[in-house]
Amino acid sequence: MRILGIETSSLVAGVAILTDDVITGEYNINHKKTHSQTLMPMIEEICNMTEIRPDMLDAIAVSSGPGSFTGLRIGSASAKGMGLALDIPLIHVPTLEAMAYNLWGTDKYICPIMDARRNQVYTGVYHFDKNGNICTDIEQCAISIDDLLEKTGNFDKELIFVGDGVPVFKDTILEKGRNTYLFAPAHMNRQRGAGVAMLGKEYFLAGKTESAKAHVPDYLRLSQAERERQEKENA
Repeated sequence: MRILGIETSSLVAGVAILTDDVITGEYNINHKKTHSQTLMPMIEEICNMTEIRPDMLDAIAVSSGPGSFTGLRIGSASAKGMGLALDIPLIHVPTLEAMAYNLWGTDKYICPIMDARRNQVYTGVYHFDKNGNICTDIEQCAISIDDLLEKTGNFDKELIFVGDGVPVFKDTILEKGRNTYLFAPAHMNRQRGAGVAMLGKEYFLAGKTESAKAHVPDYLRLSQAERERQEKENA
């Protein structure tokens, strides 16, 4: 089984190839370059380096949001194009769940937070059961950091925060949080192509795939342009 994982939901661009239970190759970059410039060259490079041709892939797992509207569209369009050309299924992987999956095996709650602007975060809360399955405690949503801290204040175990929302809201968490909080180290605190590929495998084995034509990202809220237009109409 070979699965290509694609991650473009934030500043991070990441791709990985999972061959059975081995990450054959992974390429992540967290720098100010547009995904339209980096993503396809990264996929081409990782295929060349691993000697795995695109037509050898069984499925494409794509980080499907929430996150950057532009980033999600680029990742979605690339995955759809490859899926259609190769006639293979896509695996719709929730971004926040894939971020939590990077901390597989912890006995604590995991709370990814992505900076959604306007004092909001894209977030959810997850934990792993005794069999290592990821479970959802708070469904992915877009809420204020204050509301998130209110929702998690009575949790019975520590929370580990991950994501680009941590440097933005860390002081608020430490000041207003009622629980005990940890912050993931650098190698675990951002999106990764390998996380998407690994969680994609679990979805694939469970039969949770979709056609390339049917794939649509999860934006969770309107884009900035749509919000501004709505505000003008309401005014």
